[in-house]
Amino acid sequence: MEALCREIELQGQAYGQLEALQTIYFGGGTPSQLTLEELEPIVRAVNKHFDTSEVLETTFELNPEDASAEYLRGLRGLGIDRLSIGIQSFFDSDLQFMNRVHDSVQARTVLNDVRNAGFDNFSIDLIFGVPGQPEEYWSANLDIAQTFEVPHISTYNLTVEESTPLAKLVEKGHVIPADDDESMNRFSFTMDYLKERGYEHYEISSFAKKGHRAIHNHKYWSHANYIGVGPSAHSFWWKGLPAKRWSNIPNLRRYEALLMQHLVPTSEEEKLSLDMLADEHVMLRLRTADGLNLKELEERYGVDLFSSHIGVLADLEEGGFIHPIRNQIVRLTDLGKTVCNTVTAKLLPDDQS
Repeated sequence: MEALCREIELQGQAYGQLEALQTIYFGGGTPSQLTLEELEPIVRAVNKHFDTSEVLETTFELNPEDASAEYLRGLRGLGIDRLSIGIQSFFDSDLQFMNRVHDSVQARTVLNDVRNAGFDNFSIDLIFGVPGQPEEYWSANLDIAQTFEVPHISTYNLTVEESTPLAKLVEKGHVIPADDDESMNRFSFTMDYLKERGYEHYEISSFAKKGHRAIHNHKYWSHANYIGVGPSAHSFWWKGLPAKRWSNIPNLRRYEALLMQHLVPTSEEEKLSLDMLADEHVMLRLRTADGLNLKELEERYGVDLFSSHIGVLADLEEGGFIHPIRNQIVRLTDLGKTVCNTVTAKLLPDDQS
């Protein structure tokens, strides 16, 4: 905690007065493992070393097993006004498969408790594609979220990462992952189900009731500047070219040692050219409901995608993957969202296949 607060001080000296903060995000890892007494000096350090006069949203990631009524009230008292809750599923068999600590009772209880603590703005994560998960479990997960009037839902397909226990089980044939068709069907069902119930599908994984979009996430998708603090944290800063992205040292002891010597614990730094930024912009914006603004792409990044990819755009529109282009905005259809990565690859500025 001491090292983290010292990094906040150092980053504040470098960047704190260049731009006022608009969002603050306590991400993970699992910040809800911290006590209120440990969180308080972090909040105080941010307020001291950064301009927080324009903050619109302060989000805190929370696991259900950590969410006592007292803890939730304490978070509100610290100025946290939005929660991101790692529910994952309301069924014990799913939670046990994913090695989650909480159970289905805690998953339901936390949603009542956050309301009682004064949180009207919160999100839950739900995962589909759990091997062996009955189809009705996924629809029931969405049904249960509705009974609690959850204002924001993030849905993710379970992925098998290399060198994980799940990957080893898959290799040995003990676990059979959901196939692509099943995952696509679950995603299509989710889009239809939530849109019918008043949610805006404003980003590939994100569904929100009116007024509950995640402001912080939108900053990432818009190439806004951000500062990450803590081991392994990433930062991005663009004031003239090249833009800069860097990450912190992942090793906790080295992180602490450097900060005790008043040194910023940077591990890797990458300089980003305008071409690299243009590729990122296309990838990020196509994931959103606002879509890719071709005029902005040309004016801000120097890429005339309409001229260079006119044939590709026409093919994608004819195939039903993008909506007809209006006001130079390219938006994915629901079909396009199910194959977002494939569509994006075709529209990268350096790819005219």
